Amino acid sequence: MLNTFEYDKTKAKIQGLSVQVGELFAELYRDTSLQPDSMEALEAYKSLRRLLPREDNWGSREDNRHIGACAAHKATQGF
Repeated sequence: MLNTFEYDKTKAKIQGLSVQVGELFAELYRDTSLQPDSMEALEAYKSLRRLLPREDNWGSREDNRHIGACAAHKATQGF
């Protein structure tokens, strides 16, 4: 429960930034002339996501998603 955005404004900011960078990645990726830049945006997105804790509060298993994964993923898909 303590890993939710409700209790930690830093995590909420990181989630918001990851969504924004995910949207930027999607926009850059659609423009084929900017695809090299899109890969840099993708790396920034992944780095931000790694700063967030995983959904499983009882461990940090590598197959558990980081909190806010659905919203962040949708941002990268251009929704």
